[in-house]
Amino acid sequence: MGLALLALIWLITFVSTYFFVAKTWWFPVGASASAAWIDHQFAVTFILMGIVFVAAQGALGLFVWQYRDRGATQPVHYSHGNAKLEIIWTVLTAVLFIGLNLMGSRVWATERFDPPEVGAVPVEATGLQFAWYFRYPGPDGKYGRTKAELEDASAGGESAVGLDPSDAASKDDIVSGTMYIPVNREVDLALRAQDVIHSLFIPSMRFKQDAVPGLIIHMHFKPIQTGDYEIACAELCGLGHYKMHGMLKVVSQEEFDKWLASKEAEKQ
Repeated sequence: MGLALLALIWLITFVSTYFFVAKTWWFPVGASASAAWIDHQFAVTFILMGIVFVAAQGALGLFVWQYRDRGATQPVHYSHGNAKLEIIWTVLTAVLFIGLNLMGSRVWATERFDPPEVGAVPVEATGLQFAWYFRYPGPDGKYGRTKAELEDASAGGESAVGLDPSDAASKDDIVSGTMYIPVNREVDLALRAQDVIHSLFIPSMRFKQDAVPGLIIHMHFKPIQTGDYEIACAELCGLGHYKMHGMLKVVSQEEFDKWLASKEAEKQ
């Protein structure tokens, strides 16, 4: 029985490790400026934690074999622990976790606290049950006023975000169910939520941030590759959570300008 358990533990350990080494379970191709660094951080984390995982499971298998039932009674041996070993593995664990945290803090903080680049494209993302809407300020560069009492999710578009038509700044705002952004320009993203906590997740951009009711959360990222990328909600937000998704279209600057011009023409 001990040999069978050892084989089972090692089989599960090495088979599951293979899938990560072979990158069978891995991320989609990164399409943002920070993707390479974030992928490097994940790779380092997987390697270090993988070593710990394999070592621990390997030791577990050996212990199952070493202390198997041999069919003979033996005197019981009580262990009272080893304070030196406990201090060593506690310190090593702290160094590992704190070190990984410090490695990732620079990119994490840069996207949240550093000011966006000059010329960044302003976009406001609003999450509501169960859709995403994206708003662009007009030529004046200012978002129009929104009011909670004007929000009507069933109507979609400007009504979904509660745009106030009496505010002059709102007359040239553009609201879309798809996010359009030009390639190689930073996006100054303002995140809002109307009802419950949502989370804007764009796997290819390595971007995920909660949207919290009552808050406007600013972040920025830079797409470096054109294409269509799925947007999901990564926070359980109700019965329709599974269908809350949208699309990010990264296009050339020329295509982006044409799209903006067509949307502005529709409002006239």
